[in-house]
Amino acid sequence: MSDKTILITGCSSGIGQRVARGLKARGWRVFATARQPADVARLQAEGLESLPLDLRDSDAIRTAVAAVLDQTGDRLDALFNNGAYGQPGAVEDLSREALREQFETNLFGTQELTNQVLPVMRRQGGGRILYNSSVLGLVAFPYRGAYVASKFALEGLADTLRLELVGTGIHVCLIEPGPILSRFRDNAHAAYRRHIRAETSPHREKYAAMEARLLKEGPAAPFTLPPEAVLKRVVHALESPRPRTRYPVTVPTYLFAILRRWLPTRALDVVLRRAGGAGQR
Repeated sequence: MSDKTILITGCSSGIGQRVARGLKARGWRVFATARQPADVARLQAEGLESLPLDLRDSDAIRTAVAAVLDQTGDRLDALFNNGAYGQPGAVEDLSREALREQFETNLFGTQELTNQVLPVMRRQGGGRILYNSSVLGLVAFPYRGAYVASKFALEGLADTLRLELVGTGIHVCLIEPGPILSRFRDNAHAAYRRHIRAETSPHREKYAAMEARLLKEGPAAPFTLPPEAVLKRVVHALESPRPRTRYPVTVPTYLFAILRRWLPTRALDVVLRRAGGAGQR
């Protein structure tokens, strides 16, 4: 496995960091990227090959890909599109700027990076493209509209790309986690403070409860799993000769996938409003 190479985005913490460490331990040559220089330096100190990559910046994407290919002899076996964050807030409180910022990272930059590596994989006759989606790429929770929209769109692009790559040897897989222990809430709280004007919103009372959830220590939702649960699915998606198209992670993802299929929309809405807890969970 030592000759296998992978580029991973969003490795500063949580899923990306754990997957990078886990794959390195399995013999993969891992290029772990992060947006902040301090995180890149910390990853390098851990013994990982790390470099900066900001998904909002086209030049940074091209530079990172060029650097990786220069070190691998123009080869890349896999890409794990993990970098993302969640913008909380009621849909009516989301500015165009907030939505654009959410999509620049979660969708536009992710797909631009993917399109940069696809010619390499075509030349070598195969590869694996993994997208880290979410249970919120399957169903919608209240007060997560920007994130839900970005993940619904990501699922659509991934499904379309999979159809277009039939016969190339390039496999496209969606990883669909539910609640995972990470710094996701910290980043979401920062985005909330940056873009949402709670004091003038008709949702201001709900925002107080939502902010308490974002600041809460420890798991904020039932069935929360450590990032090792995602690593297990990523390993199968990368190393199985016949990877699955979708990898649900955690009980909520399995449950909501079933409910979405069988419940009428209005009945599902009731379940989702309660499960979303008006942003409190």
